[in-house]
Amino acid sequence: MAVAAGLVGCFAVMRRMTLAADAFSHVALPGIGLALVFRLNPLIGALAALLAGSMLIWAIEGKTNLSTEAITGVVFSVALAIGSLTATGEELIDALFGAPGSMTIAETVFALVAALAVTGFILKARDRLLVSLVSTEVAIASGIGVASLQLSFLVAFAVTVALGMRYLGVLLMGSLIIIPATVAKRLARSIDGMFAIAIGSALVSTLLGSWIAALTVRPSGPIIVAIAFFVSLLKS
Repeated sequence: MAVAAGLVGCFAVMRRMTLAADAFSHVALPGIGLALVFRLNPLIGALAALLAGSMLIWAIEGKTNLSTEAITGVVFSVALAIGSLTATGEELIDALFGAPGSMTIAETVFALVAALAVTGFILKARDRLLVSLVSTEVAIASGIGVASLQLSFLVAFAVTVALGMRYLGVLLMGSLIIIPATVAKRLARSIDGMFAIAIGSALVSTLLGSWIAALTVRPSGPIIVAIAFFVSLLKS
């Protein structure tokens, strides 16, 4: 999860999606609420809502001149309103803010497969993503499918947010995506250096935060984000 968050966060920061990253995680709220109503694993609902949200944002972005942040803000507001009507209970709090404890076999398999898929996509598509960031026209002239690439990145972003539900909760996962990458952008002198710093910061924050949360029997999300913030201060 931390590796995927570090890599996705680097491109999210370069795309100036820092505010959108936090708002995007709230799109999972309606899905979590519906999953709890139908007695399903909240992860299933969160992932479904996040994927639907990414498709909606991509579709609107392709038909308008609005920025990703503006569209995400609108989708986030609607999702928050719907989610507040469907989601209640202790399970919701755990899904939103993370909870210490062991993962089920299904959650472990999903986490490993999804994290590897996101990591593989970012590493394989890094050059195309960088070219599209520099100039959309150059990317199109180079034969890069910009629209499909943007959709793939949004899907990778959505899956990464879902990955964080166990440890950080979907509401705080945006912080682990953005904080390490923001520091990495400031300190790194190359894209590889940015990747390394972001991944390292995310790993340290997640491992240390999860350990402290398990010892204190507290929600792991706030602890991991707090550690990520202090790690960013040290690196600054």
